Amino acid sequence: MEKDELKKLEEIANRVRKMTIEQIGFLGVGHIGGSMSVIEVLTILYYKYMDVTPENPKKKNRDKLVLSKGHAGPALYSVLADKGFFPTEMLHTLNKGGTNLPSHCDMNRTPGIDMTTGSLGQGISAAIGLALANRIDNIDKNTYLIIGDGESNEGQVWEGAMAAAHYKLNKLIAFTDNNAMGIDGYMFDTMNIEDLTSKWLSFGWYVQRINGHDFEQLERAIDRAKNETCRPSMIVLDTIKGKGAFFAEGDLGSHNMNFDYETALEACRQLG
Repeated sequence: MEKDELKKLEEIANRVRKMTIEQIGFLGVGHIGGSMSVIEVLTILYYKYMDVTPENPKKKNRDKLVLSKGHAGPALYSVLADKGFFPTEMLHTLNKGGTNLPSHCDMNRTPGIDMTTGSLGQGISAAIGLALANRIDNIDKNTYLIIGDGESNEGQVWEGAMAAAHYKLNKLIAFTDNNAMGIDGYMFDTMNIEDLTSKWLSFGWYVQRINGHDFEQLERAIDRAKNETCRPSMIVLDTIKGKGAFFAEGDLGSHNMNFDYETALEACRQLG
């Protein structure tokens, strides 16, 4: 990755991170932890890899993203607003009555959202369906999927893993946001899911494990996944819950956290 491109992505991610903190802070409560940990992967997908257009968000021949950990919707909303799918002013309506930005992603309400999510475990099934539909329709586009490490306790995730490998869905590129914390505590205490690399390999996937906040590692991993010709791909992202928000980073209580607008603005000031 060229230095200029890396700098640009880092600047975008910082802007999106601040938009997400400010968005949730305006409401006063929200899923700050899991939103912060996926900022980089969302940024590189929407600003480098995904063929999507704000002017025609439902065009048939496009890449699609299923954010299975739908509670991280605020991060995706920030990216979509920044890309021009809807006015940034809408971000202040997050999870309010009549909003088009509910707490969890809703494809019927929000321009640019490809799949309604939030019931953990179900996103992989939806992504498999989208990838299979593209194959049937001869659409040569990728389906991207982001699941959580806590979500990986759901049996449906592993049923989907088996199905995707069976159908050789090489156009399905998935990520696990492995921030090591769930709503009930540390993953190694509540239900240890390691070794994730070995698990996904055993289900027949092409697997990589990287620092999920490093754009150069993300670029290399996604490029390799896109070059895979006969298997679905899983990229395990080692991330930090609440990354970049001083009051939430590494905090077990950040899954759904109360914080006021002044705290949000101070966090944004600290990010520069």
